[in-house]
Amino acid sequence: MRSDTRSFYEAAVERTVTAIVGALDEALDLSALAKGAALSPFHFHRVFRGMLGETPLELHRRLRLERAAHQLLQSAAPVTTVAFDAGYETHEAFTRAFRAAYGAPPSAFRQAEPLNCRPSQIELPARSGIHFNPEASRDGTIRFNEGGQIVTVDIETKREIRVATVRHVGPYQNISEAFARLGKLATAAGLMWTDESQMLAIYYDDPETKPADQLESDAGVTVPEGLALPSGMVERRLPAGRYAKTTHVGPYTRLGDVWGRLMGEWLPKSGHRVGDGSAYEVYRNNPGNAAPEDLRTDLYLPLA
Repeated sequence: MRSDTRSFYEAAVERTVTAIVGALDEALDLSALAKGAALSPFHFHRVFRGMLGETPLELHRRLRLERAAHQLLQSAAPVTTVAFDAGYETHEAFTRAFRAAYGAPPSAFRQAEPLNCRPSQIELPARSGIHFNPEASRDGTIRFNEGGQIVTVDIETKREIRVATVRHVGPYQNISEAFARLGKLATAAGLMWTDESQMLAIYYDDPETKPADQLESDAGVTVPEGLALPSGMVERRLPAGRYAKTTHVGPYTRLGDVWGRLMGEWLPKSGHRVGDGSAYEVYRNNPGNAAPEDLRTDLYLPLA
């Protein structure tokens, strides 16, 4: 079962890579790629990044830069033309990206002596081994990510959870604004949380497929049945079922990496598949009573 599940995700990623490599001149439709991989956009991004070490968008950009490097060395096309082919709207933006990747601006890279710049090396470092090759649709063998810190995962059967929420629209790292509104509403309504109450965040969108200012998430607190919610709070239900749980100890800024290891490394090897429902985080403490390195966050992933 484990090998079959691993094969399912590898095949999904393989199809996505083939689609990306075959359409370098087109803008990425990440929702369509996720659909082709038979995954939701939210989960697709994390599975892909966890298995290959870069997101679909990062892979697309890198391959375009490698193709641009090849064009600079093998053609007399103006740098502006190469920049447009690589998907950049201005010469300046392309120059900044190219310099960051290759250590030299495009014109200097094209003119450098082989002994100084080794211009024949157009491949940029990539754990996946996927590179631009003008003679083939793909060069090299995909090396799926097997490394990284091991995550410890428990499978839990959860009851349905009733949550009082405040919606946040915008970058996920700013969800603390919604938690502040949640606290004010609760205080004004005279609500008293019990020791069993849990603060949590529910995320609905994939940052790779939706602009940051349109991302939707909920800041919430679990509440007992029968408790009336004040105006401004909305009831959400996290469905009962089986969930994969891992705990992160440390700053919230590292949560994205933990999600990547859970989705991209543990899940494909686990024999499980993602189920219906939303992934969510439960905060066991907070920056008000714990140092950043002592923050404890439980991550829950619904399983089929």
